[in-house]
Amino acid sequence: MTRRVLLVDDDIEVREALGQMLELADLEPTLAGSFVAAKDMIRRDFDGVIVTDIRMPGRDGFHLLDHARNVDPELPVILLTGEGDIPMAVKAMDAGAHSFLEKPCAPSDLLATVQKALGLRAEVLSSRQQRLQLESGDAASRMLHGTSHLAAELRERVRTVARAGAEVLVLGEPGSGTPKIAEVIHLLSAAARHPFIKRSASGLDVPSLAEAFSAAGAGTLYIDEVAQLAGPVQFALLDRLEAGGGARIIAGSTHDLNAEVDAGRFSADLFYRLDLMRVRIPAIRERTEDIPVLFRHYVAQACEQANLPLPEITSDHIARLMAQDWPGNARALMNAAMRFVMGLGETDEADGLGLAEQMAKVERQLLIEALGKAGGNATAAAAALKLPRKTFYDKLARHGIRPEDYRV
Repeated sequence: MTRRVLLVDDDIEVREALGQMLELADLEPTLAGSFVAAKDMIRRDFDGVIVTDIRMPGRDGFHLLDHARNVDPELPVILLTGEGDIPMAVKAMDAGAHSFLEKPCAPSDLLATVQKALGLRAEVLSSRQQRLQLESGDAASRMLHGTSHLAAELRERVRTVARAGAEVLVLGEPGSGTPKIAEVIHLLSAAARHPFIKRSASGLDVPSLAEAFSAAGAGTLYIDEVAQLAGPVQFALLDRLEAGGGARIIAGSTHDLNAEVDAGRFSADLFYRLDLMRVRIPAIRERTEDIPVLFRHYVAQACEQANLPLPEITSDHIARLMAQDWPGNARALMNAAMRFVMGLGETDEADGLGLAEQMAKVERQLLIEALGKAGGNATAAAAALKLPRKTFYDKLARHGIRPEDYRV
């Protein structure tokens, strides 16, 4: 357990006496006589706790508490109060202080409070480290790139679905990467040590479906474009699911399965059975802030595959990419990265459009970027673009953009 204590008190005699007391308890005090002297030591990764006097000249203990809460809301701050300061201390507790002690306090009381706070701090830091290792080491973090809130939500949804063990339906537009999502779900699941088998629905008949189940064993069977399953295969798959046991089924589709059911081309019973857990892949146009991250990743990947040096990617090039809608999604962006690496030039989806259409694309992108930066706060986004709120909302309506889609 950590033993560090940042002790802040403007009274040098009190500060040194308390510091000596902490040292005798085998703790590691760092002494500071003011907020200014202490503030640079207060970091999110500070592996200790803070003990501070409330009344100090200049910026007092309340100011230090506010600063610490802004840096890390889970960093314990223990306040030392003078006679008559109890109401102030209670106010500080409401503001997020860990606890308070009235001066002069008994050594046993101070040490007990500090030790308890250190224990809580150790738990917080350990939990953060475990979470960091999980997020940096799991397949969702390694394979699903993007810094937008939609990308983060997708990774978290994939992790949740992977733990569930039930059938999964992965939906996305063409080129969005439904097979990749299925593979990540498998890698994060309890079946990860067993086979991951991929089959195209259009190529399956009843015997080959049985063979695919056999090949998957206790692993995962992914059926791509499940809407293309022939009628007899749909019923055979439903029978296998109803029987239970064997491989976990993940189905992918770029079609509207509800429409397929309504048209009588897809079994309603099979659809509802597959739709136990759903993962929707957001289109690239919904998360354009991910385009620079994705493009650079695909360029690096292409260079490695082709054994070519990494070319310079200019901000102008990224801007042109971000001005496009990318109906082909990740697949189209991946192809653009390959052309870029091979020096084949760009295929700009804005080619052939008139000035008005190109300006509309740019305007839509600016609106989306502003909402993303503002966390979906329309008022803040409008202010950032220096637009009246009514004008801003009119533009959102014209482009079919909803602020709530960008709220974190």
